[in-house]
Amino acid sequence: MEIILKEDVKGLGYKNDLVTVRPGYGRNYLIPQGMALLATPSAKKVVAENQRQAAHKAEKLKLDAQSLADNIGETVLVIKAKAGENGKIFGAVTTLQISDALKALGFEVDRKRIGLVGDVKELGNYSATLNLHKAVQHTVAFSVVAD
Repeated sequence: MEIILKEDVKGLGYKNDLVTVRPGYGRNYLIPQGMALLATPSAKKVVAENQRQAAHKAEKLKLDAQSLADNIGETVLVIKAKAGENGKIFGAVTTLQISDALKALGFEVDRKRIGLVGDVKELGNYSATLNLHKAVQHTVAFSVVAD
C-alpha cells in the first residue's frame, strides 16, 4: 500500500515522502493517527505542487539571508559596558546586546540566531556567529568598550 506521509515518522520517512507500507499498518495506524494519507493520483499531484512551492519559498528565504549577510559585511559593532579598573565588565555581553546593536544599525537579527563562543566578560574585541539560514552563516566582529 502506498501512502504519503503528513509528518516525519521515525524509521519510515519524512514529511511528504511517498512510501510503501503493509496495508494494516497504513489503514489501522498511520492514516487514523493523521500521520499519512492514501497515495491517490490527485494526492500525489497536490504533494508535488506543495514541494515545488516549498522549494521556491526556501530559496527565497536563503537569498534574503544571504543579502542580509552581504549588507552586514565587515561591520564592527561597538558595545558599551560598565567595567572595573582591571578591564572586567560587570555582568557579561549577551546575544541580546548584540541583537540590539545590529538593530540600531538597521539589521533585524533575532537574538536566538546569534552564537557566542564562550563568555564575554572583559573589554576587548570578539566575534559572534549569525545563523541567518541553515545554509548561510556570517561572522560579525564586535568590540566591548568601557561606558
